[in-house]
Amino acid sequence: MAALSAKTIQNAFWAQHRPRTRHGTSYPSDSCSLNTHGVHSFQECRLTSANTSAKWLNTPSTPWICFGKQANISCNAAQGSSVALPSEKVDFLKLQNGRAGLCCSDIRGVAVAGVESEPVNLTEPVTEAIAAAFAAWLLNKKKADGLRRLRISVGHDSRISAHKLQNAVTSGITAAGHDVLQFGLASTPAMFNSTLTEDEKNHCPVDGAIMITASHLPYNRNGLKFFTNDGGLNKGDIKDILERASRIYKESAQHSIQELEEASRGVVANVDYMSIYASDLVQAVRKSAGDKEKPLEGLHIVVDAGNGAGGFFVDKVLKPLGAVTTGSQFLEPDGLFPNHIPNPEDKNAMKAITKAVLDNKADLGIIFDTDVDRSAAVDSSGRELNRNRLIALMAAIVLEEHPGTTIVTDSVTSDGLTAFIENKLGGKHHRFKRGYKNVIDEAIRLNSIGEESHLAMETSGHGALKENHWLDDGAYLMVKLLNKLAAARTLNSSIGSKILTDLVEGLEEAAVTVEIRLKIDQNHADLKGGSFRDYGESVLKHLENTISNDPNLHKAPKNYEGVRVSGYGGWFLLRLSLHDPVLPLNIEAPNNEDAIKLGHAVLAAVSEFSALDVTALNKFVQQ
Repeated sequence: MAALSAKTIQNAFWAQHRPRTRHGTSYPSDSCSLNTHGVHSFQECRLTSANTSAKWLNTPSTPWICFGKQANISCNAAQGSSVALPSEKVDFLKLQNGRAGLCCSDIRGVAVAGVESEPVNLTEPVTEAIAAAFAAWLLNKKKADGLRRLRISVGHDSRISAHKLQNAVTSGITAAGHDVLQFGLASTPAMFNSTLTEDEKNHCPVDGAIMITASHLPYNRNGLKFFTNDGGLNKGDIKDILERASRIYKESAQHSIQELEEASRGVVANVDYMSIYASDLVQAVRKSAGDKEKPLEGLHIVVDAGNGAGGFFVDKVLKPLGAVTTGSQFLEPDGLFPNHIPNPEDKNAMKAITKAVLDNKADLGIIFDTDVDRSAAVDSSGRELNRNRLIALMAAIVLEEHPGTTIVTDSVTSDGLTAFIENKLGGKHHRFKRGYKNVIDEAIRLNSIGEESHLAMETSGHGALKENHWLDDGAYLMVKLLNKLAAARTLNSSIGSKILTDLVEGLEEAAVTVEIRLKIDQNHADLKGGSFRDYGESVLKHLENTISNDPNLHKAPKNYEGVRVSGYGGWFLLRLSLHDPVLPLNIEAPNNEDAIKLGHAVLAAVSEFSALDVTALNKFVQQ
């Protein structure tokens, strides 16, 4: 299906959604562009709405005055005349990430053809409609009255579909009469920051931001994350945007070809925002070292960006601070991810950064996921600082700054972490649910009722701090580690990453850590026409009743997700996945024998549920 035209989106935006499509639409990056040195207004970009009235959308916009003297402005007049009406039916709500779960704060879909049984559903017309819908939602969010023109920043990671979706997003927003700042290759945290940065020269803060990313998912996937200055959107917001987008898309089928006419668009400027964002990180480290210009001088730090968007951290953060960065790897963006999955939870990814540290005799290794909202580290001995260890390390740093504060984590953190936070560090561990947005929102809630919390972290590497606007920012997490190093090196220049490792001394770690995924067959007769979520909940309820009769097992007195049980010197947690028809089972134990005993306890309780695939669990207990 061809792209939606500007007039299409404007009609939908201002007059009960009457979009249409057109072959040959030139996206902003393909359109004529010029460098201007003193643009005072963009009267040609005025959006008029003669005799139209918005019913569920907002009011028309007015020219946005002056991007600035060095802005790169694109001329976005729609071009071409051939028109194709849409015929595909699209279920927009299926694009909501984890729509059946509790943490559904972004959009994910298939953007590249070629993978069997994965048809493309995040097309350019679909993306345009979503972008226009976000602009409409944002107008309502800001309660704009009268004439208002929005500024929305757009960035992307290294995926091979990034540019075409960036162009589609830009087209959808500008067609609705709003202006776009294109950041190009960017990180997710930087996009949120652009809603806060006070920088008139670079047109910030923006009203809203869109990041085009699908995190660590395969190359054929992509998605959209949305931000306002309040942070990321929640599941209700995403549902609202997708419903609006669906109406825009559907109404295009009813629009007359004869009504095609040229329409005024918003304007587009290219901004190097990543340099602004990185400069703030550099200043934070310098400040921690008493404003020393190069506080990391002589420290050897290697970075593994996994061919995602994190390569900037070497040239724009570490080098200005004086660090040696030889041996850093996979810094070049490559959306096919040829070296390893850019995921701090992935074993191969962690092996790669560990090898880089040891081979280069580096003091510290840093690894990011694709869009840099997650991270992990490796010390000079090759010890991984991720999952429970990274949470313990961040908790130690935060509790030095805020004694007694509550650390909020996801549900699969260890009993050893609880003991470390509460007994050694003097803090409080609040173990909540899986899903980084769940964890962050819970920390915000605790603060709202008077319980101080300064850190919210998932074992996945998502970590957010109150001091950083509760943004899960992988680069900022690593800056907190660098701050600790920089401050210590002002007193002793020979100090290396051992100071970080020493902070987690005393963290008890299980000898055996296992995750087994029990899949639910949604077509099995045992579901009796019900949903996999209902079936999964019945499995959990039965398990809960069963273990209450076993004197060796003890249900956790406070638990927010699934069934968590301690026994045989360890623990297990069986929960329902946020996204999929799966019951993940996590087991930690001091040895393999005790881990198998815990596995047997679960197997005995769930084996009567015939729609549940327990093959992997059977294999584990029979070893």
